[in-house]
Amino acid sequence: MTNQHDWHLSLTRPVTPRTPEGCEECLRLGSDWVHLRLCLTCGHVGCCDSSPHKHARAHAGTTGHPIVASHEPGEEWRWCFVHEALV
Repeated sequence: MTNQHDWHLSLTRPVTPRTPEGCEECLRLGSDWVHLRLCLTCGHVGCCDSSPHKHARAHAGTTGHPIVASHEPGEEWRWCFVHEALV
């Protein structure tokens, strides 16, 4: 793992999903999503890149929070938007 990966991982912490029932922005807009992603820096729940609005990626881009985890039942993986890689 590179130093950059280590730095990005250092931004993760135990979080509580802010909107466990769905994508924060899609819920506000009344929009649909495909899959959900949980920001491991602040607990934002956003929709995946297969969703129309890609709110998880947008959140990472505007906040600098690089790593999300799947917020889907039975899935346990993390993704770094900066490196476009599983971590």
